[in-house]
Amino acid sequence: MSTEPLFLTDAYRREAPGRVVTVEPDGAVVLDQSLFYATGGGQPGDSGALVWDGGRMEVAEAVKREGGRIALLPGEGMPPPVGAEVVQHLDWERRLAHMRVHTALHLLSVVIPRPVTGGQISAGKGRLDFDMPDAPEDKEALEAALNALIARDLAVGDDWITDAELDANPGLVKTMSVAPPRGAGRVRLVRIGNGDDQVDLQPCGGTHVARTGEIGPARLGKIEKKGRQNRRVYLHLD
Repeated sequence: MSTEPLFLTDAYRREAPGRVVTVEPDGAVVLDQSLFYATGGGQPGDSGALVWDGGRMEVAEAVKREGGRIALLPGEGMPPPVGAEVVQHLDWERRLAHMRVHTALHLLSVVIPRPVTGGQISAGKGRLDFDMPDAPEDKEALEAALNALIARDLAVGDDWITDAELDANPGLVKTMSVAPPRGAGRVRLVRIGNGDDQVDLQPCGGTHVARTGEIGPARLGKIEKKGRQNRRVYLHLD
């Protein structure tokens, strides 16, 4: 039985009910629906807590398991029993930090229009690896362009297309190292800006802020050479 991913429909939801479907041999809890984003695409899994009548379990991390299940790895406290009705409490500050960085990295891929070969997100900073043999000549200009996009306070939303539509439009896929998040025959596209103001559209299963203005000022850090073709660009948020 797959887990319904509540974070895809409302990334700002901080609390939600859930029912325990199973407790796996390692103590991980699988619910019928998950408020917690599961580790993937360079974005860490969410943390928080499960609370039920007579118990509480800290959620150390959410991870993906076979069959579309999202498993909640236990921190402190014993797992709830199978069938229990629980309330999911998200570590919101950590999630929001990931949302801001993730959205900023989408914009970084706009100001550096090169294929992306890898990436990583954490609270307050992140990085993208680009198929880019030579380092950018003017890092300050790239940083200024990135902050100009952020300051436009563009709307961030999503659309859904079929697997076949994605196959017919391979140019949508910027990331070479991570396959687009396919499932049930459809793919989620994250769009930044609308109409004539659209600046980015790419497959992504992560969580993002609703408007680019929520990212805040961004700073580009060091740019490292990673192999013959790759450059790693670090991004920091204040």
